[in-house]
Amino acid sequence: MQIIEVNNAATRKSFLDLPRKIYKNDPNWICPLNRDIEWVFDPRKNSYHQNGKCIRWILKDRNRKVIGRIAAFMNNKKAYLTEVPTGGCGFFECTDNQAAADLLFDTAKAWLTGNGMKAMDGPINFGENDMWWGLLVEGFAAPYYGMNYHQPYYKRLFERYGFAPLYEQISNAIEIYRPFPERFTKIAEWVTQKPGYHFEHLKKKEFERFSGDFKEIYNDAWKDFENFTPITDTAIRETFEKMKIIMDEKLIWFAYVNGEPASMVLIVPDTNELISNLNGRLGMWNKLKFMLNKWSRKNKRMRAVIMGTKTKFQKHGLESAMIIKLKEYVLPLQQYKELELSWVGDFNTKMIALHEATGATFSKKHITYRYIF
Repeated sequence: MQIIEVNNAATRKSFLDLPRKIYKNDPNWICPLNRDIEWVFDPRKNSYHQNGKCIRWILKDRNRKVIGRIAAFMNNKKAYLTEVPTGGCGFFECTDNQAAADLLFDTAKAWLTGNGMKAMDGPINFGENDMWWGLLVEGFAAPYYGMNYHQPYYKRLFERYGFAPLYEQISNAIEIYRPFPERFTKIAEWVTQKPGYHFEHLKKKEFERFSGDFKEIYNDAWKDFENFTPITDTAIRETFEKMKIIMDEKLIWFAYVNGEPASMVLIVPDTNELISNLNGRLGMWNKLKFMLNKWSRKNKRMRAVIMGTKTKFQKHGLESAMIIKLKEYVLPLQQYKELELSWVGDFNTKMIALHEATGATFSKKHITYRYIF
């Protein structure tokens, strides 16, 4: 077997094409857009390159057939927040071959070791954890946009190499036309009427204001979680830029208490419904197909990408109120059928409790692993 660094057009094509072969007989798999994957590795588009670096490889067998791929990442801002300097690996794909998987993991480990790392997390992304993060181990249904989908045997490949679970990420689903539990509805409606509380959806014309509110809420809401690093204005703009083609401003809500930004929920229509027949490519013809899909198919699924509330407002029921506001907009459309609340780490007990309060049902489980060298 031969490891080859991805550093030219031919190896990039092999890196992107491998999943099409791995999942060719899986009716649930939806091919991610090539441009979304390539964005991660482009220093001009991904601001994470300013404070770190990444590399990727493909693996060929003795017959020169590509049978695996992997990427490795090092983020100087996050690597030293743990007890041991920790990098990451991701975009792993491989045939059901432990020796091949081990060689891929060994290659990532060697590169990270050479850069001073003593552990690696995976599979993760070289970016925020709202996309391409965690190994799918339960709920092998059609993935939502930006969510990892994997072969069931990948769990065995990771764990036999020596990876151990670091945390689980749970996704739950809400059926839009199913009424919320009575207690949840009463509390949410009461919150929406409280003096000094008001709720607004995103307005693209006022993006700078809402971007500032997003940053203020996000950095306060997650500041106490382990390994947290504050989100930057650049990262926020990159996130919204990726969503621009599909974003509906009335699915993104902010809550304010006496004028202070207090809570937010970022929901987007599921792009995967519109790209399922594009095979990952977005040339001129496929752009036309995408627009036709957008008009003819219409989204039936939504994904809650981020939910967050400032610490001092976390018992005020603001998230519940925003979900009610969202439903007031969505129901008359008679379009959407499902909202996936994705993904919540098992360490985030408050958000898990909110999922349960809505009556949401289990959808998927991903695991983020750590391997200590």
